[in-house]
Amino acid sequence: MTQKTSILGRINQLMKANINALLDRAEDPEKMLNQLVTDFTNSIADAEEAVAQTIAHVRMAEDDLRIDREAAEEWGRKAAAASAKADQLRASGDTAGADKFDGLAKVALGRQISFEREVTEAEPRIAAQNATVEQLKNGLTVMHTKLDDLKSRRSQLIARARAAEAQAQVQQSMSSIDVMDPTSELSRFEDKIRTQEAMVQGREEARATTLEDQFAELDSFDDDAEVEARLAALKNK
Repeated sequence: MTQKTSILGRINQLMKANINALLDRAEDPEKMLNQLVTDFTNSIADAEEAVAQTIAHVRMAEDDLRIDREAAEEWGRKAAAASAKADQLRASGDTAGADKFDGLAKVALGRQISFEREVTEAEPRIAAQNATVEQLKNGLTVMHTKLDDLKSRRSQLIARARAAEAQAQVQQSMSSIDVMDPTSELSRFEDKIRTQEAMVQGREEARATTLEDQFAELDSFDDDAEVEARLAALKNK
């Protein structure tokens, strides 16, 4: 139906344009989805108003049709009454009065025919308009269903977006931590301690070497004394 296309079709095209614009500039998923729900809700309100106007026009046409039917019936009754009066007058010999009421009956019949023609032309037109109204109502029902689905999916998508954002923040926090293995710092500390331990051991060994040298020198003194004693003993002999 052209009327349906001009109402719901135009709104549908507008919604698609709004959705594409939102997706193109989507930075905050939650804000974008909330705006989408708001826009779709407003579009449904516009559609409901347009459909209400269409229904109002159809109901006015139906009222006109009812009035035309009643008028056709009324003029039919008037024509019948005038014709009956004419017959009564003609039977009584009043030809002039009979002709007068026959003329009124013809006028009433002309009016009846005119209103019947209006009824005949209006009935299929109003039937088609009522069919369009039913399609528009069904379209509104579909739009409300889509809005409910959008709200449900919005909650799910927002939850997923928040979870993804939280995961991204965790990953960012992890990447901001020093990637160096903390055990490597312990290894460096351990190497430093080993160096200190080795230095202590080296100093001890150094001191031990000095003592040994001193005792070795003492031994050499003892040997010299023994040599001198034995030489003296030989001389005494």
